[in-house]
Amino acid sequence: MTDRDQPATMERILQEITAVSLRIEGMDASKSSLTLETKSTRSDIASFQSWVTGFEHRVGTIETHMSTIQDRDQDLSFLRSKVTDLEDRSRRDNIRLFGIPENEEGPDVKAFLSSVLPKLTSLSFDPPLEFQQAHRVGPKRSNGASRPHPIIACLLRHTQARLLLQVARNH
Repeated sequence: MTDRDQPATMERILQEITAVSLRIEGMDASKSSLTLETKSTRSDIASFQSWVTGFEHRVGTIETHMSTIQDRDQDLSFLRSKVTDLEDRSRRDNIRLFGIPENEEGPDVKAFLSSVLPKLTSLSFDPPLEFQQAHRVGPKRSNGASRPHPIIACLLRHTQARLLLQVARNH
């Protein structure tokens, strides 16, 4: 290498160093940009983690409530069947009587039924018929033009109620 070639080589080296320096500065800018984007991404990830944690908590609470609701639904189903059974048992001693004219029973419906039913069925009851309750369904009617309300009576003994119903079916 000659002295004449030396400034050209130095100039070329200087140009290459300047070019490398510019590239490094560009890389620094890119690095800064990537650093900012990384921080932003980390912030987004942290907020998503917070959101997911809250969501998991809410889902857990809902699952607990669903379990409670299912337990209560089973209890409710059991209680409904028990109520149905109790209603059926309470009704099995009841009889309904149709066609008895209004006000014929007088003030004491139980006494009226105790005297009339053995005559109508030609049965003798031992022990005698006893009623827990007996009454007309609906309000009293004063006119005789319309159909009379039925009488509902709850007998004290289930066997007597069944016997009366059997006689009525056979008749």
